[in-house]
Amino acid sequence: MELTAKDKKILNVITQNSKLSLREIAKKTGISVVTVMNHIKALEKEGVISKYSARLNYEKIGYDVEVLIEIKISNHPNVFAVYDITGPFDAVVLARFLTRRQMDNFVKTIQTYHFVERTETKLVLNTIKDDCIEII
Repeated sequence: MELTAKDKKILNVITQNSKLSLREIAKKTGISVVTVMNHIKALEKEGVISKYSARLNYEKIGYDVEVLIEIKISNHPNVFAVYDITGPFDAVVLARFLTRRQMDNFVKTIQTYHFVERTETKLVLNTIKDDCIEII
């Protein structure tokens, strides 16, 4: 689907706050309410907008441990291709845990899978940026 200038304006507004009313979106974009409604319906129908959700502050609800786990898939006969990431690892998992013990148990569990050759876990110390990109 080729996005129009109006589509891009609407998407940029709702990625910042998906709870805005159609009237508020129209005001911020300078597009009529009916046009906003029609564009949003079309974007939903085409699957460009697939869901609306809240962005949580996980630290405030107790999820203090955030990790990236790189996984090297072993040369198992049933594994014929892995296309998840480039570089020395085949896949990367982003996960959040309430405690380090939960994270440790998770890592130890995936290391027991016969197709996992090795893992490398990186603890996230701070999130510097976690935003949506602007559609241009």
